[in-house]
Amino acid sequence: MPQFHKLRLSALLISIACLGSAFGLHAQSAAPPDESAFLAENNAAMDKMMADMNVKPTGDVDVDFAAMMIPHHQGAIDMALAQLRYGKNEQLRRIAQEIIVEQQQEIIAMRMALGQPLPPSAPAPTQVSSPTPSATTAKAPTHNHSAMSHDAMSSMKK
Repeated sequence: MPQFHKLRLSALLISIACLGSAFGLHAQSAAPPDESAFLAENNAAMDKMMADMNVKPTGDVDVDFAAMMIPHHQGAIDMALAQLRYGKNEQLRRIAQEIIVEQQQEIIAMRMALGQPLPPSAPAPTQVSSPTPSATTAKAPTHNHSAMSHDAMSSMKK
């Protein structure tokens, strides 16, 4: 391919990329406030997940697998929390709650399988308050869905 055509193709691709970025920013800024906040939080969770999944291979397939999957699971937790903050659909909110509990349990199981230290025990954050709660809205009771106990997980190893 002649050099001139390569330059034209490069310029075209750069133009398309710029238009795509501008469209993405416009779509997010034109979204309703709750949607913009959700998109920003969700995008931050995905960006962090992708960066944390980019690990240097150690030569141990098991360690490398867990090193990539733990941030992947944490990303799912962070996205589910955003759904709980901004989502209205009760069925999807329930699914988000289940994702949080299940993904926390899998993170613990992977760490235990490799003999890695476990995070401190804490209830799963399956209920979050909205960022701007109404003064007239009563806060729903929180559900204490703890991640599987260390003793329960230890019995799985036997």
